[in-house]
Amino acid sequence: MKVLISDNIGQVGIDMFKQAGGIEVDVDTGLPPEKLKAKIGSYDALVIRSATKVTADLIEAAENLKVIGRAGIGLDNVDIPAATKRGIVVMNTPTGNVVTTAEHAIAMMLSLTRNIPAGTMSLKAGRWDKKKLQGREVYNKTLGVIGFGKIGSIVADRGRGLKMKVIVHDPFVTPENVEKAGFESVSFEQLLSRSDYITIHVPKMKSTLGLIDRQAFAKMKDGVMLINCARGGIVDEDDLYEAIVSGKVAGAALDVFATEPPGKIPLLELDRVICTPHLGASTLEAQTNVALMVAEQIIDYLKNGTVVNAVNVPSVTGDLLKKVGPYLTLAEQMGCLQAQMIQGAPREVVVEYNGDFQGLDLTPVTTALIKGLLTPMVRDVVNFVNAQVLAKERGIKISESSSAGTEDYLNLITARVITTEMENVVSGTLFGKQDPRIVKINKFRLEMIPSGHMALIHNHDVPGSIGEIGTTLGKHNLNIGRMQVGQEEEGDRNIIFLTTDTPIPEEVIEELRGLRTVKSVIPLEF
Repeated sequence: MKVLISDNIGQVGIDMFKQAGGIEVDVDTGLPPEKLKAKIGSYDALVIRSATKVTADLIEAAENLKVIGRAGIGLDNVDIPAATKRGIVVMNTPTGNVVTTAEHAIAMMLSLTRNIPAGTMSLKAGRWDKKKLQGREVYNKTLGVIGFGKIGSIVADRGRGLKMKVIVHDPFVTPENVEKAGFESVSFEQLLSRSDYITIHVPKMKSTLGLIDRQAFAKMKDGVMLINCARGGIVDEDDLYEAIVSGKVAGAALDVFATEPPGKIPLLELDRVICTPHLGASTLEAQTNVALMVAEQIIDYLKNGTVVNAVNVPSVTGDLLKKVGPYLTLAEQMGCLQAQMIQGAPREVVVEYNGDFQGLDLTPVTTALIKGLLTPMVRDVVNFVNAQVLAKERGIKISESSSAGTEDYLNLITARVITTEMENVVSGTLFGKQDPRIVKINKFRLEMIPSGHMALIHNHDVPGSIGEIGTTLGKHNLNIGRMQVGQEEEGDRNIIFLTTDTPIPEEVIEELRGLRTVKSVIPLEF
């Protein structure tokens, strides 16, 4: 068996492959895409970090590839659907660098507060700017933590250790769980208005892109300090520049940027901005951890078929996987749909299996549904191994029930999600042997194919309503690839699912919401 390591990883991981026996390992980093594509065909495993782009073209050329291992968390550089289609397991190492990243956020906060980078530069330049570089104490200040996942919770704990008042906002974690950890759960607006320091620990996705913008800065305290060691793009860099120049924000510590490397941008010319080149996970300990983990996982998979920390395959036997595979896809898409429809933090998920499932162990299917639900909320760290654990950490109760009968379908899966604000029900089935369909959403019946760029529209069922929607999209050169309409069982409303060739821009979404018959519009991505 052959393993190709195409990015730099810790030597300890390379040595582990060499000592495994029966495995030939090649280290060839920095290959241009075409050279990597020409080389990949004979390898059983590929080990990467963030530099290698594992595209659909590369996967197509990887005739023997069985597993891709990421030494780290993020998988933005891997075409996971293409890998899944080819039966390639994609693994990451989600816990290898969480402490390192959390510590970096704290280090950035303290460096910014005490002007350590500016003090170093001025002293090396022969100046003694003692009065000019007066700092402040973090003691008794309020630290606002946005995102209470693995990294955010560690940062909150370290802030508590510095005797700071820590408040937390995470819409996907129940207030009870935050309070159980010893912190105060607050709304986004409360966090902005009360915090002396704000540190960001959420994934980059549609709902968090530009989360900290001009409107958010306007709600903050005068003299607030901002730390971002999460992902570039969550903070609007132009708006941050304006907020610092105006004096609203006293300083910012940035480890990540919208474009990396950022090049020469106005933000980096400000004295009150300190920055590092995405060093959050760059410690000897973290790189050793992820190198060991990825080597261990890949060796175990190649030799024993054991799946650990896979993002696209559950830990099941090959025979069971063949039988439940289509249901895994359906359940994950149902969870993904629920995540994009619900409001508030999930408290409970009830999964009902109705029909003839032939005595199958459906636990992996429930896990797939939970993975689909949590991925838009937590992003990189959710996989088939940790999905249920992450749900438990967030205080989400999960229950299952089964019955032999179903009125309209051979098999039917229903997912009921109860949040702090609402309850939402989605049912799905398979058409044929493997084509997933959403067949019911609350009181609406339909036959929806969950894939691609979509929009869910609630509207009044009156003549001309669908025509107005089509005209609006056509006016903006947006092509409707597919349209499915669901009727309300009792009432005068329907729901429309539109699939478009490209995502619908926000301004068009707002225009649709303004139509006379439209009640709501929710953009969806699968």
